[in-house]
Amino acid sequence: MRPEHVDAVVVGSGFGGAVSAYRLAEAGKSVVVLERGKAYAPGSFPRSPAQMGKAFWDPPHGLHGMFDVWSFRGFDSLVSSGLGGGSLIYANVLLRKDERWFVHEDPLPGGGFETWPVTRADLDPHYDAVEAMLRPEPYPLDAPAYASTRKTVAMRDAAGKLGLDWQLPPLAVSFRPHAEAEPAIGLPIVEPSYGNVHGAARSTCRLCGECDIGCNDGAKNSLDHNYLSAARSHGADLRTRHEVRGLRALGSGGYEVAYVVHDDEGRDPSTLDVHRLTCDRLILAAGTYGTTYLLLRNRSRLPGLSAALGSRFCGNGDLLTFLLPGDGDETPASFEASRGPVITSAVRVDDGPGTRGFYIEDGGYPGFTDWLVESGNVASRLFRSVEFVGRWLLTLLGRWPDNRLGAELSRLLGDGTLSAGSLPLLGMGRDVPDGVMRLRGDLLDVDWTTETSRAFFDGVRETMQDIAGELGARYVDNPMWFFRRVITVHPLGGAPIGRHPGEGVCDPYGEVFGLPGLHVADGAALPGPVGANPSLTIAALADRMSTRLLEG
Repeated sequence: MRPEHVDAVVVGSGFGGAVSAYRLAEAGKSVVVLERGKAYAPGSFPRSPAQMGKAFWDPPHGLHGMFDVWSFRGFDSLVSSGLGGGSLIYANVLLRKDERWFVHEDPLPGGGFETWPVTRADLDPHYDAVEAMLRPEPYPLDAPAYASTRKTVAMRDAAGKLGLDWQLPPLAVSFRPHAEAEPAIGLPIVEPSYGNVHGAARSTCRLCGECDIGCNDGAKNSLDHNYLSAARSHGADLRTRHEVRGLRALGSGGYEVAYVVHDDEGRDPSTLDVHRLTCDRLILAAGTYGTTYLLLRNRSRLPGLSAALGSRFCGNGDLLTFLLPGDGDETPASFEASRGPVITSAVRVDDGPGTRGFYIEDGGYPGFTDWLVESGNVASRLFRSVEFVGRWLLTLLGRWPDNRLGAELSRLLGDGTLSAGSLPLLGMGRDVPDGVMRLRGDLLDVDWTTETSRAFFDGVRETMQDIAGELGARYVDNPMWFFRRVITVHPLGGAPIGRHPGEGVCDPYGEVFGLPGLHVADGAALPGPVGANPSLTIAALADRMSTRLLEG
């Protein structure tokens, strides 16, 4: 029996896959999207401890959740699994790559160099197209409903005093029910004409700080609510829980894709039946790790792959640090990091002597984790607990004249100083893309450390410390920095675009050299850091690739 055949198979449904699927389906192509993870309608994202404990991706151990956590030699990493890919858990920021950062560098001794075979002018029309679909807007700080975000004001004030370039970046969040309405909290969102793949109601942002664990209100304009819904309306077949295992170039042209289908029973993936389908165009958009792994694992079935496969890896300069209440400060600054979208504002620092440019963005976390943050103040909580128990015992023994315990309970719970006065800072920028991705046995391994990017990270940390000083806060490195490790949510590279096979795996339009019809449309194709949050640039490159594919 011959396998099913379609015009195009798209592997993955993140920023590259969703854009590609929509563009091809809109043009009348038969498109199948294979997404390994589940679909998450508003209201279905995990919240309870029991649910969160199962929210990780590790199928051999029966886990099919959306958090895919990796640990390599020099860094740790978090990516996503689910319909919408990384857009399910990203922090909504849609910034264009700075024109001056489309650089052409000579190779470095360690192999890490950054040469972009595209320009800002090449991408600007595609940035426009993506923004028209995702409808980002800056955080509406001047709107009464959203004016009470203290972290935004604090960052603005600190940047002003330091002479830094502060901005409200475009966010893919619905603050208003439709384009002509005023921003307001919790109003029903008017869906576009193509509908919504989930068929569930959505409402505007309620400032819960839960963007990074899935938006249960549907206020986040993740890709399932726009590109993927539009792709389905044009006939694209969105298949969730379909994990691709094998790729093979066909002698007659086109490609065969082998995949398994996960089920609710959580069976061992090695026991699942393997299915196959063929296509004229194969678009890999399984994320930097997924796409590069598939190419490495199937190298023998894809003859002619460039020797550059696995090169130019970086983490887009990601660095997580914290501001905490200052020591001995009787009236510490209040940031209320749990109120608002995860990111509301950014500071941009350009390239300088001995370092490369970067952004610093205010961070946040879900409101319900304030209790966890407060538990970190162990000494204060222990003292208050002892005080409360003593007061309660005196009451039981009749040794205390006032039988009310309201004030004591209030003191026991505390004033929230630690959680209110804490603020995560998120750095990202132009680290050195000298990492190498390879197979170790049948597993993916990445060799990248912060060593060659130390000047960059020191520059980011120094500016963060300056911000802390202006805010009267105490700067604290992520504990992993003691080992010079970072955590990245923006892994890039592995199958970079280049001008020729000696420089990259793909041509400037994302088509793999020597393998017509095979395309890379995700972060793996980036030849270096974006500097800004990379989602918009990945989507723009995918849109540009799709235009070229359809014109050809």
